[in-house]
Amino acid sequence: MNISLPRIHLTSLPTPLEPLAQLGKALGGPRLFIKRDDLTGLAGGGNKTRKLELLVADAQLKKADALITVGAEQSNHCRQTAAAAARMGLRCILVLRGQPPAAPLGNLLLDHLLGAEICWSGGRTREEVMDEVVAREQSAGRNPYPIPLGGSNPLGAAAYAAAMDELMHQTTERFDRIVFASSSGGTHAGLAVGAVMTGFRGQVLGISIDENLASLQQMVAEIATGVCRLLGEPRTFHPGDIVANADYLGAGYAIMGPSEREAIDLFARREGILLDPVYTGRAAAGMIDLIRRGLIGKDETVLFWHTGGVPALWAYTNELISPDFFSASLPD
Repeated sequence: MNISLPRIHLTSLPTPLEPLAQLGKALGGPRLFIKRDDLTGLAGGGNKTRKLELLVADAQLKKADALITVGAEQSNHCRQTAAAAARMGLRCILVLRGQPPAAPLGNLLLDHLLGAEICWSGGRTREEVMDEVVAREQSAGRNPYPIPLGGSNPLGAAAYAAAMDELMHQTTERFDRIVFASSSGGTHAGLAVGAVMTGFRGQVLGISIDENLASLQQMVAEIATGVCRLLGEPRTFHPGDIVANADYLGAGYAIMGPSEREAIDLFARREGILLDPVYTGRAAAGMIDLIRRGLIGKDETVLFWHTGGVPALWAYTNELISPDFFSASLPD
């Protein structure tokens, strides 16, 4: 499989593929593995770095002098975009949802350290504010390059078609399922396209982080069709082609509940691997529940694709630490 698109080097590939023997044992099966895209590098790593290799290459071809994108306060995509801009000598402007918090924590702190200019959308949509920022930059004689939420357009998503090819060449394991967090749809779309192009026979299962099932399937199908068109593959994806589960939305986006906390604890204490409260914690919680309910069979071989996000942990200290943590004393 050859994806001959212009790209820059931001990532050390292939990312590690590791067994999760202790976690699998604790859950009574199945055989579990993890693909460590939290270790892509670039200011804390994560799946967006793969996408940015293609997106920033396109920005360079268009002689852009700034990257502009949108996200939430704890956006992993925004943090990685700011880091990519710094690496390539470009300015970065981030349009974040809502109002600034009392203190910059987690990804937001890293955005500041990476030199990004931050605009808050207030009561308006981020896309509306980004359009104004792009127009402002252009009127000042500059050449900004806008990147959509999550880098999730066909060009960015194509990086995950290539990532599926990377996986197929990395191991002789035959996975029954690949499980991962799905939100803005780009990673999901790329993996779906890559599965078709490589002949992968397992299930590509996205656990929805914030979208209902129908809207997520529609969005991913549209992006996947765009990826195929970009790569010269004559295929149209329909919503029914996209495998997703939207049963684990909890109390809403970026609101950590007991299931996410348990997943974070299990991965940390059984495997020494950190998940984040927003994306991988929720996806892992969904996978764990599906295993416990028998919907993922104990005789299966399952890959959990870690999409990163660990810096967001530092913004959730109060939710992750029990109230009596600091009052605990050593035994006599």
